Amino acid sequence: MRRVPWRVPRRGLLRGALAAGAAATLTAPAPAPAPAPASADGPRAAAGPRFHGPHQAAILTPPARATAFTSFDVTAADRRELADLLRTLTDRARFLTTGGTPAPTGITAPPPDSGILGPYVPADGGLGVTLSAGASLFDGRYGLADRAPRRLRTMPVFPDDDLDPAWCHGDLGLQLCADSPDTVLHALRDLTRHTRGGLQIRWRLDGHTAPPRPSGTPRNLFGFKDGTSGPDPRDARLMDRLVWTAADSGEPPWAAGGSYQVVRLIRMLTEFWDRIPLSEQERVIGRSRDTGAPLDGARESDPPRYAHDPEGEVTPLDSHIRLAHPRTPGSEAHRLLRRSYNYDRGVGSNGTLDQGLLFCCYQRDPVRQFTAVQKRLAGEPLTDYVTPFGGGWFFAFPGVRDRADWYGRALLAGGTGRTGGKP
Repeated sequence: MRRVPWRVPRRGLLRGALAAGAAATLTAPAPAPAPAPASADGPRAAAGPRFHGPHQAAILTPPARATAFTSFDVTAADRRELADLLRTLTDRARFLTTGGTPAPTGITAPPPDSGILGPYVPADGGLGVTLSAGASLFDGRYGLADRAPRRLRTMPVFPDDDLDPAWCHGDLGLQLCADSPDTVLHALRDLTRHTRGGLQIRWRLDGHTAPPRPSGTPRNLFGFKDGTSGPDPRDARLMDRLVWTAADSGEPPWAAGGSYQVVRLIRMLTEFWDRIPLSEQERVIGRSRDTGAPLDGARESDPPRYAHDPEGEVTPLDSHIRLAHPRTPGSEAHRLLRRSYNYDRGVGSNGTLDQGLLFCCYQRDPVRQFTAVQKRLAGEPLTDYVTPFGGGWFFAFPGVRDRADWYGRALLAGGTGRTGGKP
């Protein structure tokens, strides 16, 4: 993978940031126009996920209006600095999702906060944070090679991909989600500021969702409802079966409660798409554009009846929804939790609109679930209108259980790194 060619002093920066982050979390909660309901994690609004728990809460939260996915190269020198880095990320994420007044730094020091949200971080910002590890974090630099999640690997190249190395992979992945872009940007600036000695941005893509139009599931940039038939995140047993890793699944013990995260950056040729007949668009997707219903149904929630259409006369056999979820007994095990966003990067170098999908999904096994679906989709008609160009496979850390816990604590517990001692 691409490595950062320069180094800056890290240990002092990381430890100083850790102290500053801890101080900030101890300040009084910010005043708010209306009181927010309290929880064990501090003042929180109903709109935002709680921070503490066995899983990272933002994974199950429905997509917010705005997101930023940022991939980082870790530049920490050794395992002790990596532990400092992860503690700092935890402290800052806890503060940003809970809200409060940044700790004063003195009149001669830089301000403690960017100020783009005002003098305090609102408790009702609805910020969600998801931190994940890429396969390269376990490459031997920190003595973690024997602790890698069993199924974590560098994202493979699929037949219809056109991957740009500058937009792929990373040691750590950070997804921030909120209902306003300035909340996401504020959090990203805060986290990068406090980890400057241990992280370097590798790539970043911002995304957004629109409100349902007129109802139901939000639409993607092709105008179709996106994610209609996903599994219900409120079904705890189903999430245990499809999303969360467990101690009995062959994973290292520290990984229990985490999830495999697949991120795919997919350019959508919207100008080309807009020039084909609506009937062709609907047969490529397998749904009505206006209602979101399958082609043999009337409502978005209607399940397609493939058994009554074995030749694909109504819903083509190579339509996207039929290939992605054929609704056979064997395909139920391949379902995954989709958390995707639209993106718009303006105009590409060839003068066409640079728009597409920031696809993100979670699963217990990326080979059994994501790869199985991707293989079925190979060569589908939709590939004429989309081009995957980046992304990565990551493992979302288990949740931070309480104020004594931090991201990756169980991963780094005990042992020694190649160049450092115990964390």
